[in-house]
Amino acid sequence: MDPVGNALLLEMQGITVRYGSVVANDQVNLAVAPGEVVALVGENGAGKTTLMKALVGLVQPQSGTIRLAGRPVAIPSPVAAMQLGIGMVHQHFMLIPPLTVVQNACIGLRRAGYPFPNLSAMAAEIRSLAGRYGLQVDPEARVDQLSVGAQQRVEIVKALVRGADLLVLDEPSAVLTPQETAGLFAVIRRLAEQGKAIIFISHKLNEAVAISRRVVVLRQGRVVAVRRTAETNTEELAHLMVGREVNLPRVEDVDDVAAAAAAASGAPPLLRVKGLRYTDARGVERLRGVDLDIRPGEIHGIAGVDGNGQTELAHVLAGLLVPAAGSVALAGQEITQASPAQRIAAGVAHIPADRHHVGLVLDLSLADNTVLPVSNRAPFARWGIVDARQVGRYARKLVIAYDIRCHSVQQQVGSLSGGNQQKVVLARELSRSPRLILANQPTRGLDVGAIEYIYAMLLEQRRRDSAILLISTELEEILALADRVSVLYEGRIMNTLPRSQASRETLGPLMAGNRP
Repeated sequence: MDPVGNALLLEMQGITVRYGSVVANDQVNLAVAPGEVVALVGENGAGKTTLMKALVGLVQPQSGTIRLAGRPVAIPSPVAAMQLGIGMVHQHFMLIPPLTVVQNACIGLRRAGYPFPNLSAMAAEIRSLAGRYGLQVDPEARVDQLSVGAQQRVEIVKALVRGADLLVLDEPSAVLTPQETAGLFAVIRRLAEQGKAIIFISHKLNEAVAISRRVVVLRQGRVVAVRRTAETNTEELAHLMVGREVNLPRVEDVDDVAAAAAAASGAPPLLRVKGLRYTDARGVERLRGVDLDIRPGEIHGIAGVDGNGQTELAHVLAGLLVPAAGSVALAGQEITQASPAQRIAAGVAHIPADRHHVGLVLDLSLADNTVLPVSNRAPFARWGIVDARQVGRYARKLVIAYDIRCHSVQQQVGSLSGGNQQKVVLARELSRSPRLILANQPTRGLDVGAIEYIYAMLLEQRRRDSAILLISTELEEILALADRVSVLYEGRIMNTLPRSQASRETLGPLMAGNRP
């Protein structure tokens, strides 16, 4: 029975998962009842995803039992999990972009028809499920033409088509806009009302409190607390997660007169962007005459709903995309046509929004990833041959300096938690003492402890007179860190406000496309 007397659908008892000498889950207990949303929270690397992988058959625990509706079950594979009514929506979606929604839903589903699925019958079933749960999914739409929020709804439909009674949502709001998150929460509530049991994994404690009935807190692989949501708050949960009080630093809290004076002065901009335009491969104009300048010692925030040209702006400034028009100057020197390598040499650092596809090479070691931009230079290479000892020595210094949690610098970087992967990117980019830092969604998908660390790192770089372009869809992040804020809407800068005038009330209308 759960704490209010309901029969349990899922009971995980004494689950222990080890990777060599590392204990990822240590005697973990977790229970969920039908119609209940249980939030699972913890720092990156606390063991949340490992526990769920044990539930869906992706890893096998060394000890412990799993019961469904009171019956012990073995879950040797994801197929077995699906047959038992367990579905998982992963943080990084498991969809084939060129296929339609119904084609994706039929993959591996024998009852859809084998070897040729009955797509019309399955499309009708998807429409019925979508209507029942308020999912707004078009079975005939191609996945690569859907928004991120719509793709997530497709993943939920895939699980429901397979008969899932228990849904695991792994960081479901990490890549969603506030509007899409509100839509997701409406779907989750509808699913719970229909009797589905839901495990909600998130680093956003306010969302965990808003959507769940109970919260389970993991720290270093162990359950340290179980709280009824009505009896806790985000401050207590943050303390339980990290083991100490968490205070997110803000620009206004930093006693740094020099940096504040530099940001407010009429000093020449380090970065000056004029009339920047970019058109993508489909002929859509993503940047429409962007003007921007950033001074040394200033954090310039770019606010806006995701998909309004933020990533294109960062990629053009980093040299990954070529603009159709406009100019980019760094310290008075034209760099509009400069390559990424030339910009790195000029002191540009890039913290990309997509650390998996742009920031890191996941199959390489942590050590190799720390020297990616300079691996062909001394002291890391001689006569074109990489000096592995020098690379390893350098990586170990960064691991200590940036508190990267790993077993070894030779560990595949893809096996690290999301927070530690982001620390690898930060260590590589910031250790070069850059003049300009392009930070695009630097805390996306991270827990409150990792966010606290990254805020401190960015403020330290500001103190050292770096110019920082901070792109974030999190308004609280922009308001905490930015000296000035520009709002980007459909590829245009709507307005630029000093920190003293920036608020949810002043920025919100601009983000919706309303000029002052």
